[in-house]
Amino acid sequence: MESGPAIFAGAAFALFGAGLLLWTGVRLAHRAPVAHSVSPAAATAFGLGFGAVFLTLGVWCFARL
Repeated sequence: MESGPAIFAGAAFALFGAGLLLWTGVRLAHRAPVAHSVSPAAATAFGLGFGAVFLTLGVWCFARL
């Protein structure tokens, strides 16, 4: 009964984290700004950092099943 919310949370975290990492990588590959009105180094660091954190949370949720 408790695996349903864990599956949903794991999927949401993993999809968001992977999407954020992919989006940041594509923006960097095209030399486009990751975020407007923000330092490029800070935007890249936060994008990659939060993407990794959310992907790790998704994997952790799936590991708890």
